Amino acid sequence: MPYDLIVIGTGPGGYVCAIRAAQLGLKTAVVEKRSTFGGTCLNVGCIPSKAMLHASELYEEAGRSFAQMGIKVGAPSVDLAVLLKYKMQNVDSNVKGVDFLFKKNKIEAFHGAGRIVAPGKVEVKSADGKTQTLETKNIVIATGSDVARLNGIDIDEKRIVSSTGALELGKVPQKLLVVGAGIIGLELGSVWRRLGAQVTIVEFLDHILPGIDGEVGRQFQRLLLKQGLAFKLSSKVTAIDASGKTLKVKVEPAAGGQAETLEADIVLVAIGRVPYTEGLGLEAVGVKKDNRGRVVIDPHFRTNVAGIYAIGDVVAGPMLAHKGEEEGVAAAEIIAGQAGHVNYEVIPNVVYTSPEIAAVGKTEEELKAAGIAYNVGKFPFTANSRARANLATDGFVKILADAKTDRVLGVHILGPDAEALIAEAAMAMEFGASAEDIARTCHAHPTLSEAVKEAALAVAKRAINF
Repeated sequence: MPYDLIVIGTGPGGYVCAIRAAQLGLKTAVVEKRSTFGGTCLNVGCIPSKAMLHASELYEEAGRSFAQMGIKVGAPSVDLAVLLKYKMQNVDSNVKGVDFLFKKNKIEAFHGAGRIVAPGKVEVKSADGKTQTLETKNIVIATGSDVARLNGIDIDEKRIVSSTGALELGKVPQKLLVVGAGIIGLELGSVWRRLGAQVTIVEFLDHILPGIDGEVGRQFQRLLLKQGLAFKLSSKVTAIDASGKTLKVKVEPAAGGQAETLEADIVLVAIGRVPYTEGLGLEAVGVKKDNRGRVVIDPHFRTNVAGIYAIGDVVAGPMLAHKGEEEGVAAAEIIAGQAGHVNYEVIPNVVYTSPEIAAVGKTEEELKAAGIAYNVGKFPFTANSRARANLATDGFVKILADAKTDRVLGVHILGPDAEALIAEAAMAMEFGASAEDIARTCHAHPTLSEAVKEAALAVAKRAINF
């Protein structure tokens, strides 16, 4: 019997798509090239990096803040081997969880490289070279993304590493050079800086965190400088000499000019990610891709070939796990004859540094470019009682609301627990809330969430505590 749906890839988008399809009664199978499920996110991305971030933050807090609160523990030290074991325990529990969910939902799994040989036919080549062909009514491509590479620079995952290698370093480097001041570069740079590395970040643009609200990015960079990270903006890495004991990194101005050479023990290349479509057979079956290598889809996730769909990092849009999950659910519902939908205007984004950054909706720069009149409400965590008690007063909440209707257009948070606070903003925007709606909603005291309420009050210039 053919399947109703085969999903190629079991990252956040793929495994969620398969589960939703099975819930809707579709006979579903998944194809995964790794020996474990979960894709990049669970195996070598979101999950292990968050474990490292959490552990390194606690380590730094123990050495910096405990004494101020009267907690005496002595000077902390790091057992890197145990820290890496803790990280892997987190990975294992998550990937095993996906395995359990597949079995619970009666989803058949095939391990091997998947290739679409024709509409409705997926060939699976296992590690031992054996192949089998599966038949299906529908195919969802959910193969995710791969590391973007610098021309002429080989990533060996030992001295010149991607995010994958940066999570496996056997010792803390004395000097770490990070290429790219995006989310991955800043998160992993922060981890190793806390653990003792000298970290320099080289960024082609004249600012960090492309796409993040400019005011948030500028204030965050000042905080990172105070934490000890060094930056070379408007700069590019053009070559790395790996012949000696240390790496010699050639750095030039982005606009051209005199080069300088920096030394590093480890270089992390974190310039972004690219859609992963290698070996899928898309060209042979005629699936269209755009000039950035992304699979082209219509608003219902359909490619130009009947019965073939695509979701997640392999299609246009932000490369975020939760965006892939939402698309996976929507695609499964559409295939099952329902009305799946994703609201791309309300996709939160989080930077898991310390302090955290979280945002949803439009930035000030985007509203100005679109000619939309807006009002701004801001509230600093220095004026929040819970933040003061937690010794976590860096940052602020900013709410952007339409000048005429007061509808919330964007919310940007730099500060403690931003990852959790942004959910309120996303929910408000999903229901078309105004800033006044948030301001008139009772928030518990004392909580960090009061900063969101106060920022909403500040839109109408009536913040109470600032």
